Amino acid sequence: MSSHVLDIRGMTCAACARRVERVVGKLAGIGKANVNLATEKLFIEYNDEAVSIPAVKQAVEKAGYKALDVPKGGTSDEDKIRKQREIKVLQLKLAISAVFSLPLLYIAMVPMFIFINLPFPAALNPMQYPLIYGLLEFVLVVPVVIAGYRFYTVGFKALFMCSPNMDSLIAVGTTAALVYSTYNLFRIIGGNFKAVESLYFETAGVIITLILLGKSLEAISKGRTSDAIKKLMGLAPKVALVIQDGVEKEIPIEQVVIGDVIVVKPGSKIPVDGVVLEGHTAIDESMLTGESMPVDKKTGDNVYAASINTNGTIQFKAERVGSETALAQIIKLVEDAQGSKAPIAQLADVVSGYFVPIVCAIAVVAASAWYFVGGHSLEFALTIFISILVIACPCALGLATPTAIMVGTGKGAENGILIKSGEALEIAHKINTIVFDKTGTITEGKPKVTDILTTGGLGELELLQLAASAEKSSEHPLGQAIVGDAQAKELTFLKVDNFGAITGRGISGVIGERTILAGNYKLMAEMNIPLDILAAESDKLADDGKTPMYIAIDGKLAGIIAVADVVKQSSRAAIARLHNMGIEVAMITGDNKKTAAAIARQVGIDRVLAEVLPQDKSNEVRKLQQDGRKVAMVGDGINDAPALAQADVGIAIGSGTDVAMESADIVLMRSDLVDVSTAIELSKKTIRNIKQNLFWAFGYNVLGIPLAAGVLYLFGGPLLNPIFAAAAMSLSSVSVLTNALRLKRFKPTQ
Repeated sequence: MSSHVLDIRGMTCAACARRVERVVGKLAGIGKANVNLATEKLFIEYNDEAVSIPAVKQAVEKAGYKALDVPKGGTSDEDKIRKQREIKVLQLKLAISAVFSLPLLYIAMVPMFIFINLPFPAALNPMQYPLIYGLLEFVLVVPVVIAGYRFYTVGFKALFMCSPNMDSLIAVGTTAALVYSTYNLFRIIGGNFKAVESLYFETAGVIITLILLGKSLEAISKGRTSDAIKKLMGLAPKVALVIQDGVEKEIPIEQVVIGDVIVVKPGSKIPVDGVVLEGHTAIDESMLTGESMPVDKKTGDNVYAASINTNGTIQFKAERVGSETALAQIIKLVEDAQGSKAPIAQLADVVSGYFVPIVCAIAVVAASAWYFVGGHSLEFALTIFISILVIACPCALGLATPTAIMVGTGKGAENGILIKSGEALEIAHKINTIVFDKTGTITEGKPKVTDILTTGGLGELELLQLAASAEKSSEHPLGQAIVGDAQAKELTFLKVDNFGAITGRGISGVIGERTILAGNYKLMAEMNIPLDILAAESDKLADDGKTPMYIAIDGKLAGIIAVADVVKQSSRAAIARLHNMGIEVAMITGDNKKTAAAIARQVGIDRVLAEVLPQDKSNEVRKLQQDGRKVAMVGDGINDAPALAQADVGIAIGSGTDVAMESADIVLMRSDLVDVSTAIELSKKTIRNIKQNLFWAFGYNVLGIPLAAGVLYLFGGPLLNPIFAAAAMSLSSVSVLTNALRLKRFKPTQ
C-alpha cells in the first residue's frame, strides 16, 4: 500500500469532508481515505496497481471540489501566503457584502420601529413609495448575492448530486427568501402595494454577510491551529554553503545532495543532517531534543538540520537531505497525526453524513405544518423554513475533533513529544498501567562506576588507576566502565605487562612489580583470595543491584569497584508523577530478580517483571491487557518493538534521529521519562477539549432546530428571526475553534 496527501479546496463543513471520503473510498484499490476539514487535506492509502492519483483527483472534482498535489519542499512561507490570500479574498467579499447589506438592513428595519424615530428618507417610505422602496432593496441585495455566489454554485451542485452540505442549506434558504421577495416585487409593479410587507431581501443579504463573517473568523482561527507545523517548517534554512572545486558556494537547500561537504559558520543553522569532518563547536539542538544546553560536536559526530551552530566553524558531509532529515521526519509525523482521526471523531462523521438531508426534511415538514395545519401565512412558514436551514449548518460539528487534535499534537511537538496518530492521542488518556523497560529507559543503559571500597591502605584513586590500567585492554563492558571513570577523573594509565583475559572470570596483568587481578567472586575463589574483610559490603552492593568487581594485588584483596547501570535522574520523579495520576507502574527486564528488585526500590516501581526474554515481553503486556488493564509500554523501540506494538499505546524513548520508529505510537525526543506523564496529561486535556467541542456542536443543533421550528412560538414566545439564526450559526463555529485554541496554553504539571 502506498500513501498520498492531496489538498482539497472547496469544503465548507463536515458533510463536504464526508462526501469526499465517501467518493474516494468507493474507488477500487483505496484502502483508507481520511479528510481533515481543519487542514483541508485528504490522506489516502491505496494500491498503485489498482488506482492512480489522477483518478482520485477526478473523483474528487466530480464531487464538486478541487484536488491539488501538496507541493514538495513547500515552505511555511508559501503556505502562509496562500492562507493569507484566501483570507483576503474572504475579507473582500465580506466588505462588499457588509457595505450593501447594512443599508439594506437599515431601510428594511427602521420602518418597523417607528417608535424609535430614527432618521429615514421620506422618499423611501414603503407605504407611500413601495416600488422605489422595493427596487432599492433589490439593487442593494444583488452585490451581496454576487459576493456570496459560491454558496449557490457549490450548494446547488451538491444538492443536485444528492449530497447536500452547508452551502446547500444556505443556498436553499436564501434562494427561497430571494425568489419569494422578487415575486412580491413583481406584485408591487403590478399595483399590489400591500406586497411591500412581504419583502425578505434583507434576510437573504444579512444571512450571506453573517456567514461570510463567520467564514472569515473561522479561516483566521484555523490558521492559528496549525502554528506548530508552520514553526517546524520555518526552522529549516533556505540555503547551504557548499564546497565545490575547493570554493565555498551558496546554493538553495533543495540542491544539496548526499556527499556534499558543507561549511557552517558560527550563528548559522545546519542545513541538512550529516557527520562532522573537520572542526569543533557546540550546537544548539533544542529544536530536536528540547534541551537548552548546547552539545559539543567534534569530528565523527552527527549534526542535524535546523540545529544552530553557536561558536566554531565546522565542515560536515551531508548524509540525509530533503525528506530524510530528522526535522523532515518530525514534520511528517506531526502532519500525519493532524491528518488522522481519533475514534471519538467517528460519531461526528456518522451524524454529519445524515445530518443535512434530515435537516432539509425537517425544514420542509415544519414549514408545511405551520402553513397547512397551523393555518399561518406563507411568510410565516417561509421564516420557519429559512431559520431551520440556516441554524442547522454542521460547521461546528466538522471542526470539533480535527482542530483539537491539531492543537494537541502541535503542543506535544513543542514539548518534545511526537504523537503519531489521533487514535494514540485519544487512547493515552485511558491508560491505567505503564510498563517500563529497565535498561536504557529507567536506567542510563551504560554501566558506570558507583562505589570504590579499599583496604590495605590504598587510596580510592590509586585503586581505580591500577584497575583501569589493567582493564584498558579488556573489551568487557564492566571493564570499560572502570576505564571510562578513570578517564573522567583524568588519571594517567600505567604500563601493563603480561595482560591476560580469564574467560567468564576477569583479567590479570603486571604493573611495575605488582601482579593485578580484577574480576568476579569466582576468580577470587579460584585464586584462594579471601574476601572476609569486605564480605558484608560486597553483599550490600549486590543487594542494591550493583556488580562488585574485586581487585587483588599480589594475591591479597585490595578493594572493590562496584559497577551498575545507574538510574536516570528523572526516573524517580517521573514515576512519582504517574502515581499521582493514579497509574500503576511496572518494570520489565531480562535481569535477575535481585537486581530488578533493587532498581524498583530506588524509583518506586509497583510491579516487577524480571528475567523476561525480549521475545516474551509482548506476552507479559498481553497478560496485563487480559486482566482488563489499558497498558502503555515504554521502551527504546528496538528490542522492545513487539511489546511496543502489543501495548495499547507504545511509547519510544529515543533521540530526534529515532522519530521514524514504526513500532511506537508516541516518541519522546528528549528521552526524559517525565514526558510520559506529560503525554498522558496532554491526551486528557485534548480529549476533554474534544468532548466540550462535540457537546457544544451537538447541543447547539439539538437546541437550535426546535427554536427555529417555532417551539417557543407555540407557547407564546417569539419566532426566531433567520438573521439571528445566521449569526448564531457563524458564532458556533468560531466558539468551537476558540475552545480548541485554549489548548495552546497547555503547560505540563510540574
